[in-house]
Amino acid sequence: MTTPPTIHPTRPAMETDLDRAHAVMDRSDDLRLQFYERLADTDLFILLDAEPTGDSVRPALFAVEGASYALAFDAEERLSAFTGRAAPYAGLPGRALAQMMAGQGIGLALNLQTAPSEMLIPADAVDWLAATLNHAPEQAEARLTGVSRPTGLPDAVLEALDRKLSRCAGLADHALLVAADYADGGRGHVLAFVDAPETAHAALAHAAGEALTFSGIEAGTMDVMFVASGDAVAGRLARVALRFDLPELQRPTPAVPMAPGSDPSSPPKLR
Repeated sequence: MTTPPTIHPTRPAMETDLDRAHAVMDRSDDLRLQFYERLADTDLFILLDAEPTGDSVRPALFAVEGASYALAFDAEERLSAFTGRAAPYAGLPGRALAQMMAGQGIGLALNLQTAPSEMLIPADAVDWLAATLNHAPEQAEARLTGVSRPTGLPDAVLEALDRKLSRCAGLADHALLVAADYADGGRGHVLAFVDAPETAHAALAHAAGEALTFSGIEAGTMDVMFVASGDAVAGRLARVALRFDLPELQRPTPAVPMAPGSDPSSPPKLR
């Protein structure tokens, strides 16, 4: 376990989305949830004890009151400002880092000495975040008998959906949110993804579920379905729906080698 450098660098003059979410997180439980959502969706840079070996990384750890913490920053400039020297690091999404650290008894030291969002996130909070992100939506069969303009959903849910779907580039053309009547007499809301390949269904359902979870709304208050733009039901939904356009996938050219941990489908191993 290493000791953090005994330096007090000047904080880089920048403000990030994570800074803004951190600044208001203590105002309400909903805003605290939104901070953790932002943390999961942010690319983090982790200080390492040594250069990565294959698909394994060894975070630099330090102790605070007997607890171990890994150092992570939401900008490379902040990591450099903290260390004051060249140091090995790895970049990966916050969700991948939380899932990699879960059950290890390691907390997360975020943006120490470099940002207004500096904080110590204990190991149990890291475990909670990983468990929340791992929660998979349940599959169910239901028959719609009517659809109408969506009403009654809090603004927090609509904003969360907009944020989450803006990160789902290329997974569907767009999404349609409607109020729905069911054959069993129930009422609710349905989010229909249009022209999503089957391989993207699980990821899109998971994204919709996360939007509800991190907006403070109980899971199960919104269902997800998948339709093709040529289906009659797509036209029926579009007439009354609130529409969310998903960004087109931007393919980088030329291709460059990926750093360890930058692919969320293949995170590095903690060692």
